[in-house]
Amino acid sequence: METARHAVVTGCSSGIGKAITARLLADGWTVTGLSRSETALGPGFQWRRADLSDPASLAGTVADVGPADALVHAAGFQRTAVLGELDPEALAGMFTVHVAAASALANALVPKMPDGGRVLLIGSRTSTGSPGKSQYAATKAALLGMGRTWAQELAPRGITVNILSPGPTDTPMLADPGRSATPPKLPALGRLVDPEDVAALAGFLLGPHGKSITGQNYVICGGASL
Repeated sequence: METARHAVVTGCSSGIGKAITARLLADGWTVTGLSRSETALGPGFQWRRADLSDPASLAGTVADVGPADALVHAAGFQRTAVLGELDPEALAGMFTVHVAAASALANALVPKMPDGGRVLLIGSRTSTGSPGKSQYAATKAALLGMGRTWAQELAPRGITVNILSPGPTDTPMLADPGRSATPPKLPALGRLVDPEDVAALAGFLLGPHGKSITGQNYVICGGASL
């Protein structure tokens, strides 16, 4: 009997991270979910409290989870402001959660990951620039450079590394007061991106037919990039 594949997913308690977790569980994976808020997502799921704002703590958090076939870093938050009103603490906080936490977790998990594993980072369409979001965009752009570098390093082991970059997605982040300076705009297709659609592409990239795709950035924006 084939052993269920095991994924570690951050941000599993809401939004895109929760949708990806649900998708993996439906596809027969077991999932260790990392987040601040406790959540229960049924059979095959184990939750662990994790402080992604403290990357130095994360190696200890995942030390005994066992080998992971996949790492998905979906946790994040957004603070917005225009030039002249930028908050250095906002930049530091977003960089820590988006980039440093991903680095710490990959550093702890990937050396023990079986060959042929998967790493998936959740970026953002705004990584190429968006008014009022320079600090957020900078942290998400950093994921592109980091992910493509890992893809090159890990290719000899058959481990793929890709980035999913959603546009405005129907998640609780859109209602976060910290991003009130830049209210979301409906993309060209006339509706927000469905987190389940992002999860479906994630499931493909993490699955058996994702084995030939690495170092790529997939933009899912409902036409916002047009």
